[in-house]
Amino acid sequence: MTSPDLLAAARELRSTIDANAAKAAGSPVPPQTIDALRQAGLFGAMAPRELGGAELPIVDAIDVFAEVSRADGSAGWCLMAGASAVAYFGAYCEAEFVDKLFASGVPLVAGQFAPNGTGVPEDGGYRISGSYQFGSGIHYAEWVGAGFLVHPPEGSDAPARYLFGVVPKGDVELRGNWDVLGLDATASFDYAIQGAFVPEGATFLFAAPTRRRGGPVYELGVIAQTAAGHAGFAMGVTRRALDELAAIARTKVRMGAGSFLKDDERFLHALGTLESRYLSACAWVRETFTAIEQTAVETGRIDPGENNAVRQATVHVTQEGADIVRQAYLLAGTTALRDGPLQRCFRDIHAGSQHFFASPASTLDYARDRMAAAPESALDA
Repeated sequence: MTSPDLLAAARELRSTIDANAAKAAGSPVPPQTIDALRQAGLFGAMAPRELGGAELPIVDAIDVFAEVSRADGSAGWCLMAGASAVAYFGAYCEAEFVDKLFASGVPLVAGQFAPNGTGVPEDGGYRISGSYQFGSGIHYAEWVGAGFLVHPPEGSDAPARYLFGVVPKGDVELRGNWDVLGLDATASFDYAIQGAFVPEGATFLFAAPTRRRGGPVYELGVIAQTAAGHAGFAMGVTRRALDELAAIARTKVRMGAGSFLKDDERFLHALGTLESRYLSACAWVRETFTAIEQTAVETGRIDPGENNAVRQATVHVTQEGADIVRQAYLLAGTTALRDGPLQRCFRDIHAGSQHFFASPASTLDYARDRMAAAPESALDA
């Protein structure tokens, strides 16, 4: 499907996703929502076209994730996590395994890719074991991914290799432990893998994956493509919060006030400021991701400085989003205390702001790049 097709499909599903989220409060994203996302082809937004995916340009994928996240943060989070993970394995794994993985269409994949496991080399692959957290969407997944380290033989000075692998869900032990403030419907359970075999062809190197299929977008690697999903999530949840605030303002009269909130100039100034901050953050996301993909298309490689820029743009839109949603929550007054979309946005964006892809580490790397490029005189720039 094309970018306009998938974006239109995401928009058409917004009401359904929102209604399902309201009915299933406190439970995982309902199967009806997952089925609707799958049937619309949204889990294939980032997967290679030759495998049945859409292989969208990176900014178009961000917009799709934002639309679903606008309807429900947990659904959008699960979508971006699953769509990016399956894209990695589709683009970077060997043909024999990929044919199996995609045998029935774009599969549903979840998992944590931090190197929390160990892989022992075995004929044809690795025997992996490890304990993982944050398996967003693992309640409906068919395959589960895992990051693991393969240590060199004893006495070798070679560094450990950091690989991603994926196993059938039946090889995974679910451990629960997801009693959280926000994104509760993602069911991001802890899980363990004990001695599961992963074929060599079902793995790839985290830092230097080999593109085996698909276009130049896959030269961006894991970090930039994952950041795109997180940026889309933050954009969508923040957009929903601002829209909810505007809807509340049309009919809300604060105690002691003589007019609707929408007619109060202090409120209007605050709303205009929040909208400006939101649109500015979104514009930087689109600018940086457009630039990094263009470089990949033109040169066949990823630019390290642009990689740090997309990471920082993702941090910025997430942390700005968290503060914007907090301000929207306060402006809505006691209405925001009640269960509903604005309260859900508040919880979800603050949960998302705790993720690695919203952490200060990216800000430091970006600032170091800026300092390295800074001239001795400001006028020499």
